[in-house]
Amino acid sequence: MMDWFAGRGFDVWTMDHENYGRSSRTGSNSDISGGADDLEAAIPIVLRESRAERVHLFGASSGALRAGLFANRNAHKVASLALDAFVWTGEGSPTLAKRRENLDAFRREPVRSVDRAFFHSIFNRDKIGLVEDGVADAFADAELQYGTTMPTGTYLDMCANLPIVDPALVTCPVLLLRGEHDGIATERDVTEFFLKLGTSDKELVVLPGQAHVGALGVNRERLFSVLLEFLTRPARVDGKV
Repeated sequence: MMDWFAGRGFDVWTMDHENYGRSSRTGSNSDISGGADDLEAAIPIVLRESRAERVHLFGASSGALRAGLFANRNAHKVASLALDAFVWTGEGSPTLAKRRENLDAFRREPVRSVDRAFFHSIFNRDKIGLVEDGVADAFADAELQYGTTMPTGTYLDMCANLPIVDPALVTCPVLLLRGEHDGIATERDVTEFFLKLGTSDKELVVLPGQAHVGALGVNRERLFSVLLEFLTRPARVDGKV
């Protein structure tokens, strides 16, 4: 996804949050609030190096929660906000209902064990056949080189601490994306969030043939094209009264 947008002239940045990827390992469970703190530390560097005044934020799943919370705290730094696979209250989510069976463990331990089967489950829990062969293994290879644990903070937040993002405090242009088969971000939950946003410059797009991992699915370029149109739309002109 980053290469796709970089190839179209965008200055694209990402980061490894605490306890993920190449970042240092600590005793933290790396919850959503801590992820927003990471963004607050990193984005001033992005603005300085890119010489921009504000950022266009994109986040998916727990990344969408981090981006949304950052926008709540730092509205003046966000030019637009695009959220894919975003969960607001979690009501009606079959995936979260199943995940809550391990809630005590998420509260007790800052990390959980992961293996290749776990990464495959991300791609097949909603609907089989929505990614090409080899994608799940490539994803697992990329992640497992850094270890066999993941922080529990985002699971704990999604299972017990929602809502985290206040839609009324989001005042920039917003694009909400939801895969048709997403078992976490239900259509009703996303729609209720959409209706309560603090901006009239907003759109909600449901993408058929996609699940909770739309950016890696077989129809990912449909997601990319919707996001591209959102990011390149002419600025609004306010007419004279």
